[in-house]
Amino acid sequence: MYRKFLVALAAAAVVGCGQPQQKQEKETTATTGVWDAAKANEWYGQQGWLVGANYITGSAINQLEMWQAETFDTASIDRELGLAAGIGMNTMRVFLHDLLYEQDPQGLFDRMGTFLQIADRHKIRIMFVLFDSVWDPFPAPGKQRDPKPHVHNSGWVQSPGIKVLQDSTQYPRLEKYVTETVKKFANDKRVICWDVWNEPDNPNVSAYGPVELKNKVDYVLPLLKKSFDWARAAAPEQPLTSGVWSGNWAADSTLKPIEKLMIAESDVISFHSYDDSAEVEKRIAQLQRYGKPLICTEYMARPRNSTFESIMPIFKKHQVAAYNWGFIEGKSQTNYPWDTWTKQYTGEPDVWFHDIFRKNGEPYRQQEVDFIRQITKQ
Repeated sequence: MYRKFLVALAAAAVVGCGQPQQKQEKETTATTGVWDAAKANEWYGQQGWLVGANYITGSAINQLEMWQAETFDTASIDRELGLAAGIGMNTMRVFLHDLLYEQDPQGLFDRMGTFLQIADRHKIRIMFVLFDSVWDPFPAPGKQRDPKPHVHNSGWVQSPGIKVLQDSTQYPRLEKYVTETVKKFANDKRVICWDVWNEPDNPNVSAYGPVELKNKVDYVLPLLKKSFDWARAAAPEQPLTSGVWSGNWAADSTLKPIEKLMIAESDVISFHSYDDSAEVEKRIAQLQRYGKPLICTEYMARPRNSTFESIMPIFKKHQVAAYNWGFIEGKSQTNYPWDTWTKQYTGEPDVWFHDIFRKNGEPYRQQEVDFIRQITKQ
C-alpha cells in the first residue's frame, strides 16, 4: 500500500442469501494447479474492463469493525456501493481477517453472503483479500479503538498478527480459515478473484518499526506458499493472486524470492503502483512478459501525480484492471497522507491523498467523478 513512504523512511450469506446461485457444495471441475496464460486470458476475456476501489465502509476503522456482527453496517454498504455503481465501478477489493473466522465462522460467511447480495444488486463483483501484512501487527477481536485524529489508517490491522506469524502451532487454524472461506464461495459468480496476501513482506517501518519483525519475510515467505496451496485446495473457479508492490521487476533475475513466488503462484498477475504515468507504463511493460492478465490492485495518490485522470487511460489502453485505494471519507481517514504517522496534522489536507466521496456522499472533486463515469462508459 505504502511503498514509497516506507522506503523513504526505512532508507455468500451462505451462497444464495436470497440470490439463486450455483450450489455451494457441488462438485467442481476447477483446476488445482496454477492457471497457465491461456486459461488466465480466456477467463479475463469474459470479464470486461474491471474498475473499482479498495473498499471499507466509512463507519469502520478496519477489517474487524467492518465485518463483526455488532458493527456490520448494511445501510452504509448499500449506500456506498450505490455511489460506486453510479460512477461506473463494477468491482471492489475487500479485506477479510483470520480472526473473524476464529471468532464466528458461520457468522462471517453469513455476513459475506449478505455483503455479496448487496453488491450484486449494484452489479458489483468482489475480490476478497485473505491476509494482509500492513499496519498494526497486534489485531484483537471485539470493540476496535477510535481513530487517531488526522492519521492515515490509524486502526488498520495485520492478518495474521505478529504473534500468530511466529507461532506455527496456529497455522492449522489459518489453513482452515483459508480453505473453508474459499470453499464456501468457490463457485459464487459474485466473487471475481481471491487476493491471497496483501504486501506480505511490508516492513511497516514508519508506524510500527520498533515492534515489527526484522526478519518478517523469513516467516511470511513459507506461509505465503502454504496459503496459496490452501486456497487452491478448495478448487475455486476464481483466480488466485498476490500483488507485487516494491522492488525491481525488470527481469526475473532482479526479483526478490518472495516476488518470484507471488508471480509464480498467481493465476493472474497483480501489482501496486502509486507512481506517475511514466512509471506505471514502465511497470506494466515489465509485467507483460508473463503473458497473463494484469490487475492493479492499488493506485491513486493525488499528491504523487497518481490520479484518475493520469492513470486510468493507461490502464484502459493496456486493459489492466484498476482498483484505486480509498473510496469514501470515514474512520480509515485515508484522505490524509502516509506521513501523518510522523508529521502532525491539525485538519484536512489541502489535497486529499485517497478517497473519492465525502461522508455525505458528495464527490471530493466533481470533475474527477465525471471523468471516471465517462471513461468507464467508453
